[in-house]
Amino acid sequence: MGSNGYVQFDPAVIKQARKIDLLSYLQRYEPSNLKRVAGNVYCTRKHDSLKISNGKWYWWSRGFGGYSALDYLMKVQELGFVEAVQTLTGDMGDWKPPPPAVKKDEPKVLLLPQKNKDCNRVIQYLFGRGIDYQFIQECIADGTLYESANYHNVVFIGKDESGTPKYAALRSTLGSTFKQDASGSDKRYSFRLLAREPTDIVHLFEAAIDLLSYATYLKCEGKDYKSESLLSLSGVYQPKKEMKDSKIPIALTTFLSANPQIKTIVLHLDNDKVGRLCTATLKELLLKDYKIVDDPPPVGKDFNDFLLSYLEIARPMPKRESSDAR
Repeated sequence: MGSNGYVQFDPAVIKQARKIDLLSYLQRYEPSNLKRVAGNVYCTRKHDSLKISNGKWYWWSRGFGGYSALDYLMKVQELGFVEAVQTLTGDMGDWKPPPPAVKKDEPKVLLLPQKNKDCNRVIQYLFGRGIDYQFIQECIADGTLYESANYHNVVFIGKDESGTPKYAALRSTLGSTFKQDASGSDKRYSFRLLAREPTDIVHLFEAAIDLLSYATYLKCEGKDYKSESLLSLSGVYQPKKEMKDSKIPIALTTFLSANPQIKTIVLHLDNDKVGRLCTATLKELLLKDYKIVDDPPPVGKDFNDFLLSYLEIARPMPKRESSDAR
């Protein structure tokens, strides 16, 4: 007790008292006054509108709440500050906060759009973008490509090492700019076309359509595209403001881990500002372990632009997203 007759607490004692949550206090000091409502939500038997959840409490009938047992003792039990602190430090002086709940890494469940009865619109769309017809048919046959039933989007499938679909990218075939990943998509397994035989080179693209465009270009040049491993990044890779803080895209790290024979990475990223920044960042991050080749599209923004120019096909102008393309 201080010289003026008031109780003085060590600041550490007050700090400890403020940390004690109401649920922990009631479980030890007033267990008969505690009632589970549902899940991790509780109330007190004395005041059933006083709800406790996630470390907080709120007395709905009175319109106020708090975060700690100290708040409860002072606001609900109407104890003074000194008495409330003494109650907590006397009865719960050995209290320690419960360990944080371990977040379970739940496996993602991929929700694929329902398949359309045919792939006519997807074939028409991709063929109109210059993609080789036989190539489209092969992708449909092996399940890496199909048409969704509801909005006739093209669905690009990414599979894991066992051939199980793990990723799906939806793109509009109706001329809009609609782009979306299916719910539960695992970006570790982005859309890719792997070489027939193991190779020590991988070609990297921002999007599936660019990957398909490059494969078509190789075929047009009389080259065997099936001898190459082609990997997309599931869209634009966003490096951090500081290059040292940037990370290698997870689709690429997953692929490199599964293919330790890779020695050369060829970057076919876009010719725009973002694409060039991504290229510079990946070169910096990968150069010590791999040979890096920067091979952007010779013409246009991306490899589909280049393919259309190469085939002398005019690229259709994208429409604004509408409710017909989701």
